[in-house]
Amino acid sequence: MRPQPRAHWVLLGLGMVVLLCALLLDTFVVGRVGQGAAPTAGPANTVPESLHQGGPLVGDAGPGLSSRTTPDRTVVLTFDDGPDPEWTPKILDVLRRNDVRATFFVTGANAAQHQDVLERLDAEGHEVGLHTFTHVDLGKVGETRARVELGQTGLVVASGTGKSSRLVRPPYSNRPDAVDDEDLVGIERITAAGNLVLLSDLDSEDWRRPGIDAVVANATPKDTKGAVVLMHDGGGDRSQTVAALEKLIPSLKERGFAFQTAGEAFGVQQATTPATTAERAEGTAVSLAVRFSRFVTELLTWLVVISSVLALARAAVLLVTTAIHARRKPGKHAPRLRPQMVTVLVPAYNEEAGVEATVRTILSSTNPVHVIVIDDGSTDRTSEVVKSLRLPNVSLVRQRNAGKAAALNTGLRHTRTELVVMVDGDTVLEPQTVANLVQPFADPVVGAVSGNAKVGNRSGLLGRWQHIEYVIGFNLDRRMYDVMECMPTVPGAVGGFRVEALREVGGVPEDTLAEDTDLTMALERAGWSAVYEESARAWTEAPASLGQLWRQRYRWCYGTLQAMWKHRGAIFERGLGGKLGRRALPYLFLYQVALPMLAPAIDVFAVLSLWTDPVAGAVAWLGFLVLQLIPAVIAFRLDGERLRPLWAVALQPVVYRQLMYLVVIQSVITALAGAVLPWQKLKRTGSAAQDAPEIDERTVPLSRADLHKSPHLGRASHSA
Repeated sequence: MRPQPRAHWVLLGLGMVVLLCALLLDTFVVGRVGQGAAPTAGPANTVPESLHQGGPLVGDAGPGLSSRTTPDRTVVLTFDDGPDPEWTPKILDVLRRNDVRATFFVTGANAAQHQDVLERLDAEGHEVGLHTFTHVDLGKVGETRARVELGQTGLVVASGTGKSSRLVRPPYSNRPDAVDDEDLVGIERITAAGNLVLLSDLDSEDWRRPGIDAVVANATPKDTKGAVVLMHDGGGDRSQTVAALEKLIPSLKERGFAFQTAGEAFGVQQATTPATTAERAEGTAVSLAVRFSRFVTELLTWLVVISSVLALARAAVLLVTTAIHARRKPGKHAPRLRPQMVTVLVPAYNEEAGVEATVRTILSSTNPVHVIVIDDGSTDRTSEVVKSLRLPNVSLVRQRNAGKAAALNTGLRHTRTELVVMVDGDTVLEPQTVANLVQPFADPVVGAVSGNAKVGNRSGLLGRWQHIEYVIGFNLDRRMYDVMECMPTVPGAVGGFRVEALREVGGVPEDTLAEDTDLTMALERAGWSAVYEESARAWTEAPASLGQLWRQRYRWCYGTLQAMWKHRGAIFERGLGGKLGRRALPYLFLYQVALPMLAPAIDVFAVLSLWTDPVAGAVAWLGFLVLQLIPAVIAFRLDGERLRPLWAVALQPVVYRQLMYLVVIQSVITALAGAVLPWQKLKRTGSAAQDAPEIDERTVPLSRADLHKSPHLGRASHSA
């Protein structure tokens, strides 16, 4: 037996931190590229006249700034905001056909995501310059931010081209005569670091999409003077740019213009230099981080969309099947079950606090019952409490501790009736529960009937959360399973069974922790139907602390995984087994395993959206809340419950949701490790009937015929 694995919360926490960092990187860096509005021209009181009247290439040549003009009959085509996976290759195709090389000013975020396009730029002889990492206005940010923007972009370019570039074009820049005081701050920072700034002579204004002819006209020199032409290969639809190049290049060539890169045109021999190994390695790391962050964001976006669609689909299916189930009314000619004795099995391990209430309420049933309490090696006074009652029709069987399933099988060996009801040692029944629970057995194909378990101790926030979960689970989920004929679980808290069916499948399985789920699946694979009877209500004690809730749900979830794996062959079967395999098993896997496993990532994504887009985040949260409330209201109405506790639904995503998906994660880890989880016994307080209706504890005497048919009934028996 492999030991149970420890909870890997440190690993999960680190994973969440990595996920959060990736989302932050993509949201606040990659996702914000070019989102800022273009700045308007400001005062230019500090801009030297030589810069205003100079050429587009600005560099630091000794004291002050110097500039160089574009040579006559020379055109330097420049493209900003790329590389773009769609438009940059199309522009490169045009340039290659026309034997033209250009200069591309790339943003670090785009270059990191599209390294293949960057490599093509270098391979085809084009020049690559820097356009900051996030397309930020360098004159409006601090010196440190400006240095990081250019430094990280330079590293990404080095990883894609193998070269370090000194050419920089500040975002939102234009001609030298349009430089204002804020622009000057950015230019001085760039040149102080030993870089060169390339502005432009002509702005094609292709980003406005004014039409192909307008783009060509804006990019065409008016005389023989040379020009640095500003165009764009990223940031949006650049179809007009591509079409304009097809006209512009042949036209200018006919006029005798030559096309060169900025380094060639201005005679800058060191515009690009070979990158060091360290620069390329760092650039590769930056690129991988950006691509990973983009991948994570896109994946989570799709997961959120898929999860939302699945949630809507689940809600729709639940509402439709609930409506169908609620309208089902037995006809006046429907078969009725003949009155008969029913055995009620009560497996008990340390149930001293609640076993008396359980036994007394069972005996108050309107249907004749015989109660068998199986003391599974209790270390408290469970047996003494049962013996002290001295009630008729109650048998006590003792055994060494072997688990709930073994206790139920012991009880079955002492059963002499055709029908048996199984309840937990803390369950409180209503007088009509047993009678209502066994009525569906009038149909000879029914082998099991699920009752309607309700939380008794529903005070406090934790109690309300579980109360809501139980009402929705029993009044919507089980109605759906009933209509679809694929009930996966008849709960151990209150379930009825045909003894013939139980014996056919070998009794209650003892090799899984969710013996109720395992048994129900086995019955259906054997051809027996499992149905839901909402009027068979039973009140159970829910965990009163988060620790107890964790242990209970850990066992349930792990046991469900065991049962699903054990009965995976049902997918390929016909009849009721096939319906179980092709309907219930995929549903359980999808909604109780897969989606909860993804929930932590979706939660991080949702929380982050409150800062990035609070309005959309709030709308999504309200939509999710409504999606929960509508089924909850319907379930509560169907079950005759007051709606007042539903205010707690709004708080479920804060703690309860996290606890539930952490249980699933740990259960999957345990299952994958091949460990065997021990039985998680909860401490009982006897509060199951806390909010239950008043129950008459008078026992119902049996008829002489019943006593004659079952001579061992009517007296308490004690066996080892």
